[in-house]
Amino acid sequence: MKPIIGITTDIEDKRLKLNRDYAEAVEKAGAIPVLLAPFRNPADIAARIDGLLIPGGEDLHPSYYNEDIAYEIKIVDRDRSNFEFAVIREIMKLRKPVLGICYGMQLINVAFGGSLYQDIKQQVPAAREHKEGYHAVIAGNNRFIGEGEFKVNSSHHQAVRLVGQGLNAIAFSADGLVEAISKEDYPFILGVQWHPERMKDSLSEKIFRVFAEAAIAGK
Repeated sequence: MKPIIGITTDIEDKRLKLNRDYAEAVEKAGAIPVLLAPFRNPADIAARIDGLLIPGGEDLHPSYYNEDIAYEIKIVDRDRSNFEFAVIREIMKLRKPVLGICYGMQLINVAFGGSLYQDIKQQVPAAREHKEGYHAVIAGNNRFIGEGEFKVNSSHHQAVRLVGQGLNAIAFSADGLVEAISKEDYPFILGVQWHPERMKDSLSEKIFRVFAEAAIAGK
């Protein structure tokens, strides 16, 4: 049977939202995408899905990593982020796979006690433009995305600052910002700062395929 991948949704004006590219990428990888509304019993959700995908979004409230708002940011609805933190905790108890994209990667990092740059441009003045266009990322030897230099899209103004406890930074941009994180002693946890669901290249297809394979293996 195909694995079921739960995808968390954004909340805007009391409506749940998700870019369809995420669902299409999951389906193309051989899995069944299911949209997750914020739910009061995340343990029930974790038990019923085979993998968790946390997609992109706006910004986590800095209080999650013990900071005050210091720059101009757009806060994700707390119902969404609270639910996502809770689901991660429950799904890890079951050792099921987790994939985080852009905001999703940042949330995973914070869930493990890491922190973020609230605004790259203000806090890392020497950094290149990360909000638009494309840039290169360099990955070291790892089992999640492979080793080498890859061209990815740029669509973020925040980034991982302190890597969460037990996580590994496995890819960096040329200016030294963390572009991917993983956890080696867990079946599959991967966060990428770019948006592979928008790209039609071999790396993007590999990310979703390996994620789906991990979901199958954990069934």
